[in-house]
Amino acid sequence: MNAVPTAPAARPPGPDDWLDGVDLAPVFGRVRLRTLIFLRWLAVAGQTATVLGVHYGLGFDLPLAACLALIAASAGLNAVLPVFVSTQRLARDGEAFAQLAWDMVQLMALLALTGGLANPFAVMIVGPVVISVAALPARWWLALGAVAITGAAVIGVWHMPMPWLPGEVFALPSLYLAATGLALAIAIAFTAVYAWRVAAEARRMGAALAATQSVLAREQRLSALGALAAAAAHELGTPLATIQLTAKEMLRAAEDPLLKEDAELLVSQARRCREILQRLSQMKEPGDRMHDRLGLAEAMEEAAAPLRGVGAPVSVQLDPPPGEPGAPVLQRRAEILYALGNFIENAVDFANARVTLTGAWDARQVRFIVADDGPGFPPDILAKLGEPYVTTRQAEPGHGGLGLGVFIAMTLVERVGGVVALSNAPGGGARVEIALPRAGLEASA
Repeated sequence: MNAVPTAPAARPPGPDDWLDGVDLAPVFGRVRLRTLIFLRWLAVAGQTATVLGVHYGLGFDLPLAACLALIAASAGLNAVLPVFVSTQRLARDGEAFAQLAWDMVQLMALLALTGGLANPFAVMIVGPVVISVAALPARWWLALGAVAITGAAVIGVWHMPMPWLPGEVFALPSLYLAATGLALAIAIAFTAVYAWRVAAEARRMGAALAATQSVLAREQRLSALGALAAAAAHELGTPLATIQLTAKEMLRAAEDPLLKEDAELLVSQARRCREILQRLSQMKEPGDRMHDRLGLAEAMEEAAAPLRGVGAPVSVQLDPPPGEPGAPVLQRRAEILYALGNFIENAVDFANARVTLTGAWDARQVRFIVADDGPGFPPDILAKLGEPYVTTRQAEPGHGGLGLGVFIAMTLVERVGGVVALSNAPGGGARVEIALPRAGLEASA
């Protein structure tokens, strides 16, 4: 019999709810103008040393005046830029592209004057492209890569002879030059794509780690708020008791019905305030020695409590069973409770009828195993789970996520020296095993 679909039950706040509406999509990096100017000064120094060394040191005949004029043009640009713009600010995409394009064209012109692709320094064409990949959005560095490949093809056809010793001519076969041009184009494309992937991964990882730090900071703020509430309840208890006592005396002495009604209201509201403060005072303060100690079963119950009644029921069990000697008593660690709660929430979301949370231990490790009877992890993304922005929720309407939950949970576990293993159970369903070192997490007696 097919179950009649019902409206989803209201969910308690989940571990990732604070991320709703936050755009953590990777943003492209920017580069400061002073960085571009500094790199150009390095290029000017290197080009000048090379040209003068080849001409005067090796005695090769090359168009010295034209080469020095091109180098002076780059030096002049560097000298003029700080006068008109602030070099401390971040360059806009168009500005950075224009400067890198100038560096590319200037280098192409130098190569055209000194043998084209036969010049061994032709490999330097790759440099501005790699810089653009790290500093600019894709459309800009793709454009610069196209400029580099086109320029390489142009100087491969139109260029001056390779400078060589007086009276000697250095000439490479046309086929070799064509192969050099092709190899240079492939190197530009491969290096650009490789640098782009590395930079994109770095940006994604940086954003995800920032989200992880925000989660921990939020947990710490909540703990501090609980301690503050307990302290406030303790301090307010005495004056509130005085108010309640005075109100009761007024009630007994009042003869006017209106005054008596007001006194009864004061007594009832004071009683209500006492009840509220009593609940606040029962909140455990961080650093409390008993509160900081958690049995294995208590830790699992605390992590699973917010998910009870939301979806599939969560059963908690120990292996070995309760009462066995040697069961660990853990330190209360926000990282472990958050990570465990995150995996339980995912299991409840996808389970059909049940979620099982098992705690196990031996002399070296403590293990938490979260298993459900749902469809399991999709095979195509199982190997990628744990990377930032990888999620299994794309196909679920209303459940789209950023793909940071599993990443944050695994990062927190690894932070305390643990390991997370994700797999599909042989009988169906997903299985998450968290292995933690017992020595570093067990509470002292």
